[in-house]
Amino acid sequence: MTRIRPLATISFLVLALGLAWLVALPLWLGGGLLDPLAGILIPLMMFTPALAVVIVVLGLRAVPRGERLRMLGIWPLRPAKRVVWMMVIGLFGPVVVIAASVAIAAACGWATLDLVEFSGYAELLAASVPEGTPLPPTGVLVAMQLATIPFAAASINAVLAFGEELGWRGFLVPALRPLGTWAALLISGAVWGLWHAPVILLGYNFGRLDISGVLLMTGGCIAWGVLLGWLRLRSASLWPAVLAHGAMNASAGMLTLLYAAGTTFDPALAGALGVAGWIACAIVVAVLAVTGQFRRQPELDGAPGRLLSAPRG
Repeated sequence: MTRIRPLATISFLVLALGLAWLVALPLWLGGGLLDPLAGILIPLMMFTPALAVVIVVLGLRAVPRGERLRMLGIWPLRPAKRVVWMMVIGLFGPVVVIAASVAIAAACGWATLDLVEFSGYAELLAASVPEGTPLPPTGVLVAMQLATIPFAAASINAVLAFGEELGWRGFLVPALRPLGTWAALLISGAVWGLWHAPVILLGYNFGRLDISGVLLMTGGCIAWGVLLGWLRLRSASLWPAVLAHGAMNASAGMLTLLYAAGTTFDPALAGALGVAGWIACAIVVAVLAVTGQFRRQPELDGAPGRLLSAPRG
């Protein structure tokens, strides 16, 4: 069984976290999230886990040459039927989970919805254009936004998500598999959340400038990381997790389309990465666990290293 040496795993963690801080450093020295470079550096930061993988796999030779693409889940895409179906789940599943989180937020009183006039989104649109500018009906715009989510997820969002997923689900989850399934999923999710610290501490996602924002992000990434990690283990392929991450990012702002004008919501409670999102993910995880889905971790066809065959704790 192919195993990743602890030194390689530790090196990957140090590189991924360190490179993220290095990329975000100009924002800390400049204008923070308002800095003109933010729109470039934040997407660039998403590729630091991938760069860490390249350095560890090629520089430290953490994986034998002939097994690298297979170990990372990049290639081959066999059996095709299983991989394709898991990619479909990855593309549409997060949209359903985030829609459920919106419903949970409304049911708990953390957000007030307007599913008829979409008045909150109408208010945002009106504020973003010169006064008197004619706009299509808000309902049409909301429908268009929702309809484009899968396309946005599978295109630009998937490209950016690949930079992260190659590190977290491509390398780290298999590297941690000897610890058991749940340890691998929970630890990799926690690392994913902490990796966001350089921008979360600037107010990204939650608008909080202290450790509470990092803790919230870590909780959200653990919840979502279990689901993305399940896609990786269940398919033995990286690509379902890439599409799921892209879909998650593409649909994360769904609540801003549906909330009522004159109301506000706290993303720490009502957001996809907040408590409502944690609950929605937990429901799905419970269903998967009860139905034995976490015990089904097949190999890619003909996989010589049997990398994902570690004890399934």
